[in-house]
Amino acid sequence: MIIFLSASIPDPKRNPVYWKTADITGIRDSVRALATVVLPRATLIWGGHPAITPLMRYVAEGIGAGVQERVILYQSEYFRERFPAENKAFERVIVTPAGSDRETSLEIMRNAMIGDNQLSAGIFIGGMEGVEQEFDIFRKFHADAPFYPIASTGAAARVIFEKYCAHCMPELSTDLAYNSLFRRILKQIES
Repeated sequence: MIIFLSASIPDPKRNPVYWKTADITGIRDSVRALATVVLPRATLIWGGHPAITPLMRYVAEGIGAGVQERVILYQSEYFRERFPAENKAFERVIVTPAGSDRETSLEIMRNAMIGDNQLSAGIFIGGMEGVEQEFDIFRKFHADAPFYPIASTGAAARVIFEKYCAHCMPELSTDLAYNSLFRRILKQIES
């Protein structure tokens, strides 16, 4: 089972649609809980956002033995000089080619990360435009796979929830007990 994570912490200098609803503590707690619940049982793939990778490293090191084969971190060559130091903690870092600019480079990475893997589900936490773009790519490549925008973290996850989740689990927008929420989500994915 392979779970895709799309997450970031909104930048207050960018689109206020994301920042005004973002729950920064909720984003961090949710990412930590997701990694804690998923990594002992499944593979987790994400793009190396500098606010998320340190959290993933922290949890992976706490879990210890056997977790390295269940972590796949994607990065674009375009950002090589700005890779988080925490990247070195992971054995499976896939670096995609740089494009002609930032947006093209991200598009190449996102299409490889999402399109080249058999993803069982997508989890969307916090975020900005990139999380919404990754959601669109996820739905294009994995139209039948379940997706879970954790709307309680606000930002792009809330936007996705409001647009696409008429029949999603309502607790995605209300449950702040993230460990138990992700256990229930993982049980749904496995069944």
